[in-house]
Amino acid sequence: MNKLLFFSLYFFSFISFSQDTLSVKKDTSKWTLKTLYSLSGTQTTLSNWNAGGRTNVSVIGFISASAYYKTNRMKWENDVNLALGGIKYIDRTTSHENMQKTDDRIDVSSKFGHHLNKSKYFSVIGGFKTQSLDGYNYPNDSVIISTFMAPGYINCAIGYDYVPSDNFGIFISPFATKMTFVKSQFLADKGAFGVDKAIINEVGEIIKKGKQFRGEFGAYFKIKWNKTVAKNIEMKSKLDLFSNYNQNPQNIDVNAETIFTFKVNSWFSSSIQLNLVYDDDIMIKDSFGRTGPRTQFKSIIGMGISYSMKNFS
Repeated sequence: MNKLLFFSLYFFSFISFSQDTLSVKKDTSKWTLKTLYSLSGTQTTLSNWNAGGRTNVSVIGFISASAYYKTNRMKWENDVNLALGGIKYIDRTTSHENMQKTDDRIDVSSKFGHHLNKSKYFSVIGGFKTQSLDGYNYPNDSVIISTFMAPGYINCAIGYDYVPSDNFGIFISPFATKMTFVKSQFLADKGAFGVDKAIINEVGEIIKKGKQFRGEFGAYFKIKWNKTVAKNIEMKSKLDLFSNYNQNPQNIDVNAETIFTFKVNSWFSSSIQLNLVYDDDIMIKDSFGRTGPRTQFKSIIGMGISYSMKNFS
């Protein structure tokens, strides 16, 4: 709950700051700045509703910020994406029910490139991903299946970067690392997210704790494409691929995201967010009780308050 309060204060302080910058003059430096703040929610009240359903309140907050620095010889790109959302069911027959998460993401990336010729760069890229709150396999809200830094991912890569425009880029690296952290010993003992699980004797006692870290070395590919689809409609997409040289290199980790933003006016907008993830190190139980790697998919459609801040006069 403290993390949720911190995120809320962080989110609204950013909105207040962005409103105060309307009179700022155009930035004369080589920095290009852009930030999008979004807060959307729904409230449903049902009373003697024959079709069924449950009274609920849901809210999702999202921050997407970028800071790019570019000269004739180098460029430095930084991106931050934060998201947190949940749904609260209000049932008169129960005195208390915890809020269930619908989105939770901390995603930070940075890329430094040295210009070679035309649109080509020699670049170093790094990224960090995790979540802020505990995750549960609902409707069971007693067993944690994820938490802050469980998992946590850090990626580093060195390679070739082709950037013909600010809205499109392809990065290829034959020298990349993927580091997985599972700071919850409970999850590490289970071997969650690909770490070595605990060794247990014949009576069920742990004789060696599960590892909380896993390192991988392989190849990395990233493509980024942003586009103004139509007036007041923007698309922002990226695709990350990673292949581990040492173990099943044919099983490629996939992380894809596409966000469509539909601008109504300076304050109101709607958005569609699509995410696809595949990692054969993550074991997921299906509806038939079978456990194995699965393709994960998430879609979020929302409408609410949003504000965009960028370099302008």
